[in-house]
Amino acid sequence: MASFNQKFIRNWPVASVFIAYSAIIFIAIGASSAHAQNQVNSSEGQPNNGELKAVLVTDKATSSELTSLSDEPLARTPISANVVTAKQIESAGAKRLSDLNQFDASVSDAYNAAGYWDYATVRGFVIDNKYNYRRDGLPINAETYIPLDNKEQVDILKGTSGIQAGTSAPGGLINYMVKRPTQNDVRSIRLEGNNHGNLQGAVDLGGRFGANKEFGYRINAAYDKIDHYTPAAKGNRQLLAIAADWRVNKDSILEAEVEYSRRIQPSVPGVSLTGNTLPAVNNRLNINSQAWSQPVELEGLTGSMKFEQAINSQWRWSAKAGTQNLKSNDRTAFPFGCTDSNGVDYYADRFCPNGDFDLYDYRSENERRRTSAVQLQLKGQIDTGNIKHQLSFEILQAQARDTFNSQAYNYAGMGNLNALSEAFADPSLTTAATQRNERSTELSAFDAISWTPAFTTWTGLRYTKLHRNSVRTDGSNATSYSANFATPWVAASYQINPAHMLYASYGQGVESEVVANLPRYANAGAVLPTLKSKQFELGIKGNLDHLRWSAAYFNISRPVSGDFGDCDVDGSCIRQIDGTAKHSGFEFTAATPAASVSQPWHIDAGVTILNAKRQGSIDASQNGLRSTNVPNWILRLNGSYKIAAVPGLLLRANLSHEGKRAVLPDNSLMLPAWTRLDLGASYEAHIGQTKTTWFLGVDNVLNKTYYKESPYQFSHSYLFPGAPRTVRVALQIAL
Repeated sequence: MASFNQKFIRNWPVASVFIAYSAIIFIAIGASSAHAQNQVNSSEGQPNNGELKAVLVTDKATSSELTSLSDEPLARTPISANVVTAKQIESAGAKRLSDLNQFDASVSDAYNAAGYWDYATVRGFVIDNKYNYRRDGLPINAETYIPLDNKEQVDILKGTSGIQAGTSAPGGLINYMVKRPTQNDVRSIRLEGNNHGNLQGAVDLGGRFGANKEFGYRINAAYDKIDHYTPAAKGNRQLLAIAADWRVNKDSILEAEVEYSRRIQPSVPGVSLTGNTLPAVNNRLNINSQAWSQPVELEGLTGSMKFEQAINSQWRWSAKAGTQNLKSNDRTAFPFGCTDSNGVDYYADRFCPNGDFDLYDYRSENERRRTSAVQLQLKGQIDTGNIKHQLSFEILQAQARDTFNSQAYNYAGMGNLNALSEAFADPSLTTAATQRNERSTELSAFDAISWTPAFTTWTGLRYTKLHRNSVRTDGSNATSYSANFATPWVAASYQINPAHMLYASYGQGVESEVVANLPRYANAGAVLPTLKSKQFELGIKGNLDHLRWSAAYFNISRPVSGDFGDCDVDGSCIRQIDGTAKHSGFEFTAATPAASVSQPWHIDAGVTILNAKRQGSIDASQNGLRSTNVPNWILRLNGSYKIAAVPGLLLRANLSHEGKRAVLPDNSLMLPAWTRLDLGASYEAHIGQTKTTWFLGVDNVLNKTYYKESPYQFSHSYLFPGAPRTVRVALQIAL
């Protein structure tokens, strides 16, 4: 029995989801039988009170559970969010999350190296890859490559997210929604290439079958031959995703999907300051081009199942389960700091003034990350006189487990930005890694109360019970941590008229930090006080026939931790809470309807003005300084024009501008602002019954050279250049 219990606990992520899947299928079959009995009863003259509107999946992108707190559309909800659709993804030729930055002025890069997974900042805060990402509303780990080929839309929720996630960094959440079976058949083939040698082929198939079209399917497959513009960065990518549904009856639907992806490509690390100056931009430089350099391998298998049923005309419930299994081999020749040729001076956070840098052989093989979650949700409406309540209740149980082996992080020699030289490999596994395990249970309740047709209040609370433990791969520095906390969210909205709404909201988010198990920390493994972020937001939304617009002011404060002491030798460093990061600013968005014959122009614009500063630090010299790698303002302008004289021809343009940003915590050096212009066109034509669409895109038309971001990561400054001019050509065939 003890052996069985140990095996069950060890395999809990798989076991829990298997049990949930089995329960969902059992419920669906039961619902089908009950519906059949109702039909018999109705035929015998007894009324069928369960005759409700069917649950359908449509071709149209919709608000998700994260971006819609009630049944109200996003334009009438007191949150800031953006939905990037599959059509936008296709027209931009987007392959990764960072390619979608062009559609939102509140999102920018945060250490986005080619060949590696994405990091994003929202409202100036780096969102956590472990806790700030969702897939169809369920938590996932984003420390991997997430393909976009099978995504119907990507939701970007801006602001503190404590009501949607138990633990999460402030700034926002990213939610990927997978493509589901559509009412109409889908038969699409896409071929794409660019001037750097990249080639892609993708297939999208979908449809319905059965006596009453009750069964649906959607299949997405893709293969990329990756040929990057920097040397020694070639790779490949594969994707296979299958989604299916069963309309059990007109009030119930069972959905299931699975996705397998694999990406192999060497990463391209950033460069750094040369002394106190910015080096010349060289977007063709790859420091990770040693003869012994190996590619990063990112592999993922993710799946979910959901059963949703309408109880009556006002209430519905759903059960959902998901699991994610990731495997990665993380390998690179990594530059970090510089020991001056005089053997005395050491530059800990940058390269030497002459361009020299220390190079390390980093290898972490067979990393495993497993995430599983089960969610039960009940939504409905209660009318008490003239007052209307839209209620939502949720239970979410999740577990995450990260398993690593000892790693290599060994000195391999020196290099220089002006003349890369061969270093020596040292793959010795001398560095211990940290194994992590986490369990959480979250309960949430939400009530949107319509007091009058114009005035609504929104109140929500999420309670989280959390347990985490970790241990080094050598068995040292074991930690265990448990916590309970509640994160509230309240708002009020007033509909000035049918087209305009004012709103105000206040919310909290929570993060918990355990000091890393590193020798330099005297308090390694210690649990720091809970990091509770707070946000106030005031906004207005307009939704006219010819224009959709919004304006919002936000103010977010978040406690930050810092290192104190020499931190150069073992036990010389203390990590503790040290003041707050305060990000306040304004967001403006405006969009017209899609281009048409009667209205050929389409504009989608956004501007974010951001003031991100440090407050309350023990070191008074830090107070009032700007946060690193946060532009002071961002502009995104997307436009298209339908040429009436040439039916099917659509011209596109995108203008992105990011203002200057601090490179170093002391603000002694600023990264200049940059502007990029992209142009494109698409042409639709029919050849018989076959619809073809040609895409032509030119990114960075003016071929500007610039540093797009300056993350301060691992107590070290890095610089990533923007891509050179890229010409894309694609053909999409819809059969």
